[in-house]
Amino acid sequence: MKFKNFGLLILLGIAIFACKKDDVKVNFDAAQQAIEDDAALVKYLETHYLNAVDGGIWTIKNGETPLMSQVQVQNITKDDIDYKLYFLKQSEGVSFSPTRADSVLTTYSGMLLDSTVFDSSSNRLWLSLTNVIDGWSYGFVNFKGGTKVIRPDESFYYENYGKGILFIPSGLAYGNSFQSIIPQNSPLIFQITLRDVNKADHDNDTILSILEDRDGDGNVKNDDTDKDGIPNYLDADDDGDGRLTKNEDANGDGNLENDDTDNDGIPNYLDKDN
Repeated sequence: MKFKNFGLLILLGIAIFACKKDDVKVNFDAAQQAIEDDAALVKYLETHYLNAVDGGIWTIKNGETPLMSQVQVQNITKDDIDYKLYFLKQSEGVSFSPTRADSVLTTYSGMLLDSTVFDSSSNRLWLSLTNVIDGWSYGFVNFKGGTKVIRPDESFYYENYGKGILFIPSGLAYGNSFQSIIPQNSPLIFQITLRDVNKADHDNDTILSILEDRDGDGNVKNDDTDKDGIPNYLDADDDGDGRLTKNEDANGDGNLENDDTDNDGIPNYLDKDN
């Protein structure tokens, strides 16, 4: 059997969204869990294959090519713990890759290692990679969008888009917490497509969200210039001076980085005292 589908598909992709973690055990060893998750994923990849006929993942019974020989590995460090995210590229895509701050147009299906399907969407959905589990925000950057084709009736579809599978350790998913029918410490598998990419400007301040990653670590959520509790990518006034960031382009050339009225080396939009 390809999937165990109990008919309990979670609406609107709730299983991929990052959320508050409840029921977390005290003294939980996340580093040890990462090791156990990797062992479980490796075992799964060595004993399962991708069926070219129906696109499903099946248990190897007749010497089929194991997934382990087809996947690539993405090494990720989060909270000083090293994780391995495995991904399989069925199609890379042809346009460009998202960053972890961008939005993606996707379809997907998610399941546990025992083949239980916990979430699925065959309809295209726009999702921000800032609002999903880490396994998605890291995993999607390995793919590219496709080409949008508009029909005479103005309906459209995508061709040559990214398509693949993400094999995600629990530390990059829900960790030591329950999420609906997903048990604690569950590695997750997502079959995904990447139809299109939107270079996001979440706060509409004319600066792309990824360019508001001031420390360059790829995570826009920990950059807060004015220390007001709102990260720059969501803050329309990054320096807290009462002037909108988009209005601090003193020379009017459209580049906020080269406006430094007091010549202190800090662009006006990040300098409260300019």
